[in-house]
Amino acid sequence: MSHSVRPTVAIAFHSGYGHTAVIAEAVARGAEEAGAEVVSVSVDTITDEQWAQLDAADAIVFGAPTYMGTASAAFHAFAQASTKRWYPQVWADKLAAGFTNSGAKNGDKSSTLGYFATMAAQHGMHWIALGLQPGWASTTGSEDDINRLGFFLGAGAQSPTDAGPEAVHTSDIATAEHLGARVARQAAIFRAGRAALAA
Repeated sequence: MSHSVRPTVAIAFHSGYGHTAVIAEAVARGAEEAGAEVVSVSVDTITDEQWAQLDAADAIVFGAPTYMGTASAAFHAFAQASTKRWYPQVWADKLAAGFTNSGAKNGDKSSTLGYFATMAAQHGMHWIALGLQPGWASTTGSEDDINRLGFFLGAGAQSPTDAGPEAVHTSDIATAEHLGARVARQAAIFRAGRAALAA
């Protein structure tokens, strides 16, 4: 990827107990390996400088644990604060994607991913889906398959509630890396397209 089209991917996330941070790190790793510059922002301690980094990014990947069927309260506080960007549509036409983690295999993670997609739509952003077929969906499959939980809208991860961040499943980490790489590649295409139109 040439430097002229190297995109910036920002990851805006909250992690309650460290599990979701592991997934955020995997998204960042995937994006970096695909050629993007990456900015990671923990939204519960976000600074003015970090808000500006989100404003300048080509893509923003939203992430939070799923608590009681939606994103964590800290992420909701960030989302509400983002209305200062919503009114003037500062994030319009950026790319967006999302990831979440919960203790249960399903855990209503789709609700959280849907919330992220709706938030992105309100900001006028373009949503990037996971782009993977479901794993662990046949008698020959296993929990080690990528996208083992079978989500389409974004990356879903499951972590035991009685174990620390080291227990995040390697398949979920690989799925998150795939998401980061996919966002980076799409952001590069968008950036190159805009440059071509401007020329």
